[in-house]
Amino acid sequence: MEDSIMLLCDIGNTSYHFFDGLNDYKKSVDDFRPDAVKETVYFISVNAAISQTLEHLKNWIDLSNFIDKDRYYETMGIDRIFATRAIDNGIIIDAGSAVTVDVINKGKFMGGFIYPGINAMQKTYENISPALAYSFNFECDLDIMPKNSQDAISYGYLKTLYSEVISHNLPIILTGGDAVKFKHIFQDAKIDDRLIFNSMKKIIKENEDKLC
Repeated sequence: MEDSIMLLCDIGNTSYHFFDGLNDYKKSVDDFRPDAVKETVYFISVNAAISQTLEHLKNWIDLSNFIDKDRYYETMGIDRIFATRAIDNGIIIDAGSAVTVDVINKGKFMGGFIYPGINAMQKTYENISPALAYSFNFECDLDIMPKNSQDAISYGYLKTLYSEVISHNLPIILTGGDAVKFKHIFQDAKIDDRLIFNSMKKIIKENEDKLC
């Protein structure tokens, strides 16, 4: 199986995210027809309705069937599970609508937690008071107690996350739509926009005999 002919797909609640070995692109779940795809597609999905539809399409291969889910907790999302399989040692921060943090040590999933995403937390502050309707300052100094409102809410949001992550003393991998913003506070972190796809390729390689 060559990367150039391998079509991978990470299916969320709003889009099909494809990777063809060279480029990645998205299709809306509202108007995309998976039965129009003739190539073999290896996928994972957090969208239960779409997963049910794809069960009837033989060229769509659900890679979640090749994961030992007993290594994880029952309600853990398949996207998070696959992200953890991409590395053997480190902390993965997936900065999207929620921020998920997962710890992997010597190939073993140690646990993780879910933190509010940037937009969700900014709305929380705004709901408390219009006077707190600031965007977060990702360049505020987390070693100094703030003396202005914007840095005060930024510190409150970022310091807890930062302190917990660095306490594990492991390499940090950032992914997700807001990864670049979090890079300001995790300056030694690596950004990997294709972490899930790299994991999918790894699972395919490990199960090549079953997939051929």
